[in-house]
Amino acid sequence: MGYSATHISAVETGRRPPTLRFANRADRVFGTGDLFERQARAARDTALLEGFPEYVGHEARAAEIRLYEVGVMPGLLQTPEYATALAESAVKRGTITPEQAQQRVDLVAERQASLLRPNPPLVLVVLDESCIRRPIGEPDVMNAQLERLLEFAELPTTVFQVAPFTMGVRRPFNLPLYILTLPDRSLMSYAESAQQGHLERESTFVLPLLTAYHQLQAEALSQAASVAMIEQLRKGSP
Repeated sequence: MGYSATHISAVETGRRPPTLRFANRADRVFGTGDLFERQARAARDTALLEGFPEYVGHEARAAEIRLYEVGVMPGLLQTPEYATALAESAVKRGTITPEQAQQRVDLVAERQASLLRPNPPLVLVVLDESCIRRPIGEPDVMNAQLERLLEFAELPTTVFQVAPFTMGVRRPFNLPLYILTLPDRSLMSYAESAQQGHLERESTFVLPLLTAYHQLQAEALSQAASVAMIEQLRKGSP
C-alpha cells in the first residue's frame, strides 16, 4: 500500500483517520472496488478539511498555540452566534448539510472548552484586519464577536494582535496558519487552502514558519493598538 506498518496500525486502531488516498490504495491492493473509499467517506462525513480533525486532537493538549487567520474569526475565538452564521451560510450555498453545520458549531465549542483545562496553553493570535472588518451575521452578532475579542485580549494566557492592511507585502502569510508547541516542546503546523488542509510535523518545514510568524508579530499592531482598533469599530468609527 505504500504506508508503514505503524501508520496502518494507527488507522486500524482509530488513532489516525483514514484519508481517501489511504482508502483508494487499500481498495486497489485488496481488489475491493470502492468499499474502503465509501467507508472512509462515511467516517469523514463532517465537512472538515483533511488533516483538521487530527490537528484538533493535538491542539487540545498543546502547550502553546500560535495562529494567523484571514477573512473570518478563527474557531477558537468565535461566539456561538458567529459560528452559527458561518455554518448556516454554508448550508444555504449547498456546500454542507444542516447536520454537518451543527457539527461545525459543536466543534467550535469543544475546541474552546479545551482552553479552559488546568494549565491552559499560551494562545498567541494575529488576525488580518479583514477578520474584524468583514461583517458576519446581523450587526448584534458582529458586535458581540468584537466584544469577545476584547475579552480574549484581557486573559492572562493570551496575546492578541491585528495585522493591518497597511502591512502590504510585509505580511508573510496569505493563508491561515496554526503552529503548535506540544508538551514535549516539539512543533507542529497546520495550514489550509479552500480545498485541503496539511498537517506538518517535520521541524525542517515548521521552523521557517515559526520564524515568519515572529516576523509577522513584529510588524503587526501591538495588543494595545489592536484593542483600540476594535473599540473604534464597535463605536462605528472608521
